[in-house]
Parts: sequence; structure tokens; C-alpha cells
Amino acid sequence: MSFLSSSTKPLPPWKVLLVDDEPDIHDVTKLTLSRFRMDGRPLLFLDAYSGAEAKTMLASHQDIALVFLDVVMEKEDSGLEVARWLRQEQGNQFTRIVLRTGQPGQAPEENVIVDYDINDYKEKTELDRKKLFTTTFAALRAYRDIMDVEKARRFQATYREGLERVIEASAHIFKQRNLHDFANGLLQQVVALLRLEQSLLVRLRGASGISGADSYEVLAKIGEFDDDSQIFTDELVQQLHEACANRISLLNGDTYVGYFPNSSGKASLLILRGVHDVAEIDAKLLEVFSSGVAIAFDNILLNQEITDTQSEMILRLGDVVESRSHEASNHVQRMAEVSYLLAVASGMPRDEANILRQAAPMHDIGKIATPDAVLLKPGKLDVAEWEIMKQHPDVGASILEGSQRPILKAAAIIAHQHHEKYDGSGYPQGLSGENIHVYARIVAVADVFDALMHARCYKPAWELDAVLTHLQSISGSHLDPRYVDLMIANVDEALMVNARFPD
Repeated sequence: MSFLSSSTKPLPPWKVLLVDDEPDIHDVTKLTLSRFRMDGRPLLFLDAYSGAEAKTMLASHQDIALVFLDVVMEKEDSGLEVARWLRQEQGNQFTRIVLRTGQPGQAPEENVIVDYDINDYKEKTELDRKKLFTTTFAALRAYRDIMDVEKARRFQATYREGLERVIEASAHIFKQRNLHDFANGLLQQVVALLRLEQSLLVRLRGASGISGADSYEVLAKIGEFDDDSQIFTDELVQQLHEACANRISLLNGDTYVGYFPNSSGKASLLILRGVHDVAEIDAKLLEVFSSGVAIAFDNILLNQEITDTQSEMILRLGDVVESRSHEASNHVQRMAEVSYLLAVASGMPRDEANILRQAAPMHDIGKIATPDAVLLKPGKLDVAEWEIMKQHPDVGASILEGSQRPILKAAAIIAHQHHEKYDGSGYPQGLSGENIHVYARIVAVADVFDALMHARCYKPAWELDAVLTHLQSISGSHLDPRYVDLMIANVDEALMVNARFPD
């Protein structure tokens, strides 16, 4: 993953703490080093006039690079006490300490360097301009090199920890089997991985002749976002186009757009809001994470394509059977969607409910073997004809049974049992109550609801009140009372399905 930022932050100045009870020493030091630069960075001076003030300043500023430390201040060993406190109590081994004394007898050089972890020792009288400059330069260079090593160590530790989180996050999202769950799982893990609050996953639609916001579809989002139509501002669309055109990730203001191509040709774009900077470690972790995600995304899309193709073939085959028997247009589509609605409302897991939705259109597949003379007879069937008609559940089951595919296994159950009745008076097996598979009990309610709500060659469409009254009248005899109650409770959603798939 390549990454570009819209701006590069300048490095901060080196912080130098002057600890001395003589104000003139502060003034002379600042004047002498006023033009000092190292790596293009100037000095930022902090002042303390006692050991107590020095401790306060060091506790407040964790990034002080150098301390010029006087020994004798409020006490004869105030400076040495500050050095001991900094190294031992604060555990700060990084800040460079230059002991600067006017009374060398109070603090012998060899003793203090060994006992107090002092980095350099200077008498005030020997610190002319040249020596002050070289002492400062040497101390800051040592601090810089030590911090580079420490930064590398911390980076490796953080990277190791991050990789562990990446592996854990990847393992979680790879368990997701459909595109919707995968996208939501991906966002949840990215937000946790980068410790953010908002993210959005979109992908290129891949169709020709579309532009602007219509080029992208939202797969998932986490956090407070506006409606999809308001998400794609002109500025964001421009950033998305730039990322896609250059095949690169971008940071612009507080919006990060991560570009993750995959072999399907439908690149994914991760949008992170409220981001003012993407740390190097986060960018690397995101790169590792996304490389695995891209592969998983390809597999999800491929599986989705196979599932969609399978579902469409089942739906079209169901339409053929229904049209042969002169059933209403879009009947199987509506019945499948209402079956899914009832399944989810009953607490069935969405994955299983989706299998039911895909299998439901095959409920009457057995009618493919029913003679036209029987199937298309306009009048009432005689006893012999009715016996022929009643064979279609067994025929449907024989067509579908034996497959180990979840959708076809579900379709075989539905085809075989959807004419069973809750009181045991149905056919072909005379099953009753919960001996009838839940798939068949749900489909039966959805089938009756749709048949009554729409006109057939032998009847007009019923009014909604009449349909609901009839469903209540056959609840417990023909239909499972639980799913009749759910049908009535969710009738508004069912009517929305009817509006989406009219005759």
C-alpha cells in the first residue's frame, strides 16, 4: 500500500533545560546559543532556578533533550539530587545531563559521573562560546541517536503487538461468509486496530458510464455519518477519484482514503473520518491487514457471485413453474422475501433465514411433472385429478433430495412439506405441529398471504383486513399460530415487499 499525506509537519525544536540559581547564567547561555541549529532544529530554552523547580519542569516535559545542571543552589547538593531523582525515581535514561559547577570541589568529576549517571562535567569558567557549542552539539547528537534506537525498539514492540491484533482481527473477519457481514466485520476491526471512531467502506460499482458519487456504493459504515447521498461530498468524491486514478492511499485534512485493489477489478476504498495523521506504524499495520483482506474480499465476492447466480437460477426456475400454472407474476419473489421476513422476526439467524429465502421459490417445483390437463383445468378437480395434483410434493422432493448443498436441502424439505397442515390434515405425509419442518411452516404462511393478496385467474385480490381475518381463522388448523401472529405483527414490512415486486 502506498501512502501520501497532504502535508509534512516540521520537526519541533530541541528542548534544553537551564537549571541554575544565577539569572545571568541563563541569559548568557541563551545568548551564546541563540543561533544554534542541529538537523535544522533550533533550541527551546526552559528555565529553573532551584532543584525543586527543575523537578517540576522535568516532570512536566517528558521530551527535554538536555539539562545544564548547576550543583549548588538552595542546597550544596541540589543539582546532584535532581540527577539522582531523574535517573532513579523517574527512570529517565534518555535526557542528557551536563553538570555545570562553579565549585568543582563540591562535586568531584569522577565521583558524580559514576555515581549519578552524569553525561558530561564542566566548570563554568571553562565554558566559553566554542566549548558551550560543542558540548551542546555532542549532547544533542547523543540524545538523538539514543531516541532513534528507542524509537526503533518501541516501533518493533508496537508492530509486534499490532501484528498480533491484525492476526486476531483477520481471523475474525475471515469467518464471515457474506459480503455484508464481511464488510461490517472489517470496519469493526479497523476501528479497533487504529483506535478510531468512524469508518466507511465503499467499493467501485465497476459499471461503465457512471460518474461522481454514483461510481461508489457503501458496503458498511460505523459511526455518525449522514445519509449516503450526503456522504459523498464533491471534495470526498474528488479524493476517491484521485486515489483510484493513482492507485494510492491519501490523507487530506482529517479524511483518510485507503485504496485496496483486488483481482475482481472492484477496488475497495476505506474512508476514515476525524484523522489528522496516520502514524507510520498504523500505515504499516493497515498494509499488512489489507493484503490479507484483499484476498478474502476476492473470495467473498466470488462466493457472492456464485450464490447470486445460484439464487437467480432457482428463482427463474420457480418463475417458470409458477407461470406454467398461471400463477401471479413475481409470486415466488414476494413469497421468498416474506418468508425471510418471518424467519428473521422469529429469531432465526440471518444466514439460515437467507438459505430459506433462496430455497422458497422451489416450493412447487414438483408441478413440473403435473399434466397440463390437471394443472391448467379451470374448474374443480375430480377425485382422480386431485390425487394426481397431490403427487407434486413427492415429485419435488425426489427432484431435489440427495444434494448436500444447504439451499437445495432446504428446498427439498419445503417442496415436500409445504402442503402439510398444522392440525395434521395436510398432504402428502399428514404431518402435524412441529413435526412439520419450520421452513415449511413459514413458507405456508407466506404462500397463503401472497395468494390472497393478489388476483388469480379464479379470484380477485382480497382486501388486507379480509386477508388478516382469514389468516386468524385458519391459525392452529392450517397454519402455525406463531407465524400467523408474526405475519400480522409485521404486515407493514410485508406490504413493502409487495410494493417492491408488483404483479
